[in-house]
Amino acid sequence: MSHEWLNRQFFRGVSVITRKDIRIYYTKPPVIIFGLLFPLFMFLAFYLGKRLDFGLFFPGLLAMFIFFIASSVGPLITPWEKQAGTYERLLSFPVTINTIILGDTVAGMVFSIMINLVVLAAGLIFLRYDVKVILLAAAVITGAFCFSSLGVLLASPSVPNPSYIMMISSLIRFPLVFISGIFIPLETLKGVGLALACCSPITYLVDLMNLCLRGRQRFSIWADFAALLFFTALFIASASGIHRKNLMRGL
Repeated sequence: MSHEWLNRQFFRGVSVITRKDIRIYYTKPPVIIFGLLFPLFMFLAFYLGKRLDFGLFFPGLLAMFIFFIASSVGPLITPWEKQAGTYERLLSFPVTINTIILGDTVAGMVFSIMINLVVLAAGLIFLRYDVKVILLAAAVITGAFCFSSLGVLLASPSVPNPSYIMMISSLIRFPLVFISGIFIPLETLKGVGLALACCSPITYLVDLMNLCLRGRQRFSIWADFAALLFFTALFIASASGIHRKNLMRGL
């Protein structure tokens, strides 16, 4: 009975933290800029002026939006709360570090899914795809959760100012974008390029997007989902470990 109560308390804590993050942080200017405008302008800079097949690159565009939007919320929540002094107050409630991490991760995931439903709907209006709906839904949810957990991991270092976290975030997120299969089709990657692409979690979501929309893939479905789940577990475990070390050193 006590074990069931602890589970209920855990999920209730995750739900409360998620709602708090949604209410406070979704409309923050850095989230809008780095989550929505920046990936859009970056893709337009690559696409405009070139005779490219938009239908070929739309799956990568969708994956890039999921990546940037999902990972734009997490890096800001913890630094802002530490700066405002609300992080310590949050820890005084009956929640654990893992509850806070999962709550922040779910908030980023929900934000990403909401925005990308609009992007996907706009793309499907102009592009004729034979969409695999169930697989697409599973891919979007898994990818959004994975990238949101990366955003929470980026917020783990104890720094005096949120701008430091944004700098660290940019230094990590942009290389991941450029080595993935967003701007270069995965089927054309070979050798070193393919090896680098395999190091980016975005690559596996791009591959799933290509399968769901274009019916083409470079890796197997199980390999893509296994890779995304592996990176998710790695990001969450790393974030939990860093947060615990920070607590032992006094935040």
